[in-house]
Amino acid sequence: MVLKTFGWSFAVTALGLVAAFLFGGWTAFGIVAILSILEISLSFDNAVVNAGILKKMNAFWQKIFLTIGILIAVFGMRLVFPVVIVAVSAQLGPIEAVDLALSDKDRYQELVTDAHPAIAAFGGMFLLMIFLDFVFEDREHKWLAWLERPLSKLGKVDMLSVCVALVVLLISAVTFASHAHQHGGTHVDKAETVLLAGIAGLITYMIVGGLSGYFEDKLEEEEEQAEEEEEKAARAGKPRSAIAVGGKAAFFMFLYLEVLDASFSFDGVIGAFAITNDIVLMALGLGIGAMYVRSLTVYLVRQGTLDEYVYLEHGAHYAIGALALILLVTIQYEIPELITGSIGVILIGASFWSSVLRNRRLAAAEAAAGEKTEVSSGV
Repeated sequence: MVLKTFGWSFAVTALGLVAAFLFGGWTAFGIVAILSILEISLSFDNAVVNAGILKKMNAFWQKIFLTIGILIAVFGMRLVFPVVIVAVSAQLGPIEAVDLALSDKDRYQELVTDAHPAIAAFGGMFLLMIFLDFVFEDREHKWLAWLERPLSKLGKVDMLSVCVALVVLLISAVTFASHAHQHGGTHVDKAETVLLAGIAGLITYMIVGGLSGYFEDKLEEEEEQAEEEEEKAARAGKPRSAIAVGGKAAFFMFLYLEVLDASFSFDGVIGAFAITNDIVLMALGLGIGAMYVRSLTVYLVRQGTLDEYVYLEHGAHYAIGALALILLVTIQYEIPELITGSIGVILIGASFWSSVLRNRRLAAAEAAAGEKTEVSSGV
C-alpha cells in the first residue's frame, strides 16, 4: 500500500536529487533535500484538507487531481509562479523574466520580495476564509468544544466570515502594509496593494468555493435518489456501489483544490528564498515536496484516516487559520519557516492524539457495555 501510493514520490525524489547533484554538486543536493523537507512540513495540513475534499470525488476526478493537478502544482506554482511574479511586478516579458531568474539571481530575489505583500494578502485571505467557514459551521464532532460551540452559534449570522475577513484585511493593510516599506514614500501604495490583493483572494474564494458548493448541493438530490435505488437493489440481492461526486461538481471542486494548493504554496515559495535564490534548485526541491503532499492526500483517502480520526480536519483547519494570520503578519515582519511549519505540525499532531484518545474511550465504553449485556443475559 505504501509503495503503491508513494512510489512516484520516491522515484521523483531520486531523480530530483540526482539532477541537483549533476547541476551543482553536493551543495545543490543538500539544498534540494532541505527544500523538500520544508515543503512537506509546511503542507501537511494541505494534504489533510485535500483528502477531505478528494474523498467526495469519483475515481476519474481523483486521477485528474493526481495527474494534471500535480503538473499544475509542481510546474505551475513552484516553477512558473515565481517567474510570473517577477514579470508582473517588474513589468518584464516572460522570456526576460526567465533570463533574469537564471542570470541575475539577486535582482530576481529582490523583485519577488517586493511582490511579497500582494502575495501574502491574496493567499492569507483565501486561507482565512477556509478557516472561518469551517469554525462558523455547526459540526457533529467538536474538537475544542469550548471554542467551537459559541463560534458555530455565531456562524448563523449571514456573511459573518466575509465580514470578519474584511476587518482582518483592513487591519492588516493599516498596521502592516503602511509600515512595511516606508522608505521612498511607497507605504501608501503598499497598503493599497494589500487591500486589492486581499479582496482578489476573497473574491477568488467566493467564486471557486461557491461554484463548487453550489454544484455539490445540486447533486445531493440525485445522490439521495441513487441511494434509494441502491437500497432497493441491495434488498433485491444486487451489489451496492459507493456514490461519489462527478461532473460539474467535481470539476469545480478540482478548481477549488488547485487554488487551495496555490495558496498553500505561497509560503513555501517565498520561504524557499531564505535558503536559495536559484530557480532550478527551488523548482526541484519544492516539486519533490509537492509530490509527497499529493501522495499523502491519496493515502489519507484510501486508508479512510479522516473517518477514523475525526479531529484531524479540525487540526488542519486551525493550522490553516494560523498560516493565514502568519502570511498577513509577514507583510511587515519576517517569520522563520521553522515556526510556520512547526505550528501546523503541532496542531495536527494534537488533533490526531485527541482522535486516538476518543477512539480508545469509545472502544472502552463499547467493551463495558458488552460485558454488562453478557452479565445481564447470564442472570
